[in-house]
Amino acid sequence: MIIALKRNTPSGERERLISWLESYGVRTHVSEGEYQTVIGLVGDTTRIDTDLIGGLEIVESVTRISEPFKKANRKFHPDDTVIRIAEGTAIGGGHFQFIAGPCSVESEEQMESVAEAVKKSGARVLRGGAFKPRTSPYDFQGLHEEGIRILLETKRRTGLPIITEIMDIAHLPLFEQVDVIQVGARNMQNFELLKELGRIDKPILLKRGLANNLKELLMSAEYIMAGGNERVILCERGIRTYETYTRNTLDLSAVAVLHELSHLPVVVDPSHATGHARYVRPMALAAAACGADGLMIEVHNDPPHALCDGPQSLTPAQFDEVARAVKKLLEAMEGD
Repeated sequence: MIIALKRNTPSGERERLISWLESYGVRTHVSEGEYQTVIGLVGDTTRIDTDLIGGLEIVESVTRISEPFKKANRKFHPDDTVIRIAEGTAIGGGHFQFIAGPCSVESEEQMESVAEAVKKSGARVLRGGAFKPRTSPYDFQGLHEEGIRILLETKRRTGLPIITEIMDIAHLPLFEQVDVIQVGARNMQNFELLKELGRIDKPILLKRGLANNLKELLMSAEYIMAGGNERVILCERGIRTYETYTRNTLDLSAVAVLHELSHLPVVVDPSHATGHARYVRPMALAAAACGADGLMIEVHNDPPHALCDGPQSLTPAQFDEVARAVKKLLEAMEGD
C-alpha cells in the first residue's frame, strides 16, 4: 500500500499516522520526494481501511500495490534512487558510471595496468572476477582469495572502488573491503545468498538470469531489500534465445521497462550480452541512448591471451574510444 501525503504536512502528524499504521503489524518506509512525501507499507495490509486513511486531512491519496515487489517498486519510491559507491562516485538519478576491467583477475601487473588505463578513460569503478562460475569444471575458476587480495591492492594504488562477484555465502567475510558485491546471472535466484546480502550495508549489483523475466529480477532485488539493504543496482546482461550469432540477446527494452517499474539504477553489460568485442561499441551506445545508468565493460590488456572471456574483451585503447563515444552521446542527449 502507498500513502501519499499532502505537501507541507507537519512532521508530528506524519509520525502519528506512521505509529498508528505500524500498530497493525506492518512495516513503513518513508520516501521524501521533491514535491511529495510517500509512506509505503510492507506486510499484511488487508486489515487497513483505505477509505478511512483516504479521508484523513493530511492524506492526498491511497493506492494498493498489485505487484508482488514492493520496496523495488517506483510507486513505493517515486524518485530515482542514487547509490553512493564511494566518495565522489554515485550511480542513478543522472549519475552515469563506467564499470570496467577484466573478466578475471590474473595478476597484480595485469590489474594495475588495466586499472590505470580505464581510469584515464573515465571509468570510476574497477571490475574483476576473483571467483569465476564456469560451465566446464576444467576451465579457469579464478584466483579466489588471492584474487580478492590483488583487487584490494589495486584499489589502494589507484583509488578506484572495486566490484567483484560472490559465489557462496561462506565467502562473504572475504568481501568486507569490496565496494560493490556482484551477484551473477547464475545466482540471481539463490535466495539464501540474497537474504544474507540483505543483512549487510553495501551496494549489490544484481545481474538478470539467463532465462529470467523482469518480474523475477525485481523479486530477487526484493529479497535483498526486504532484508534491509536497499542499495541494489540492476544489471541487464543479455538473455538466452534462439540466436547463435551472439552469445546472448541483449534486451535493451528491459532498461525502459525497469525504469518505469522501479526506482533502482539499471546498468547494461554489453560484453557478456554479445560475446564479441566488435559488438560492444554499438550496444554500449544503444544502452546509453535508451537510458541506462551505467555500462559494465570487460577490458583486458591482452585479450588473445586472457584466461577468461578474451573474445568479448576490449583493449584499453578500444575502451577509451567507446567511452569517448558514449560521453559525446550523453552530452548530445542532455542538450536536447
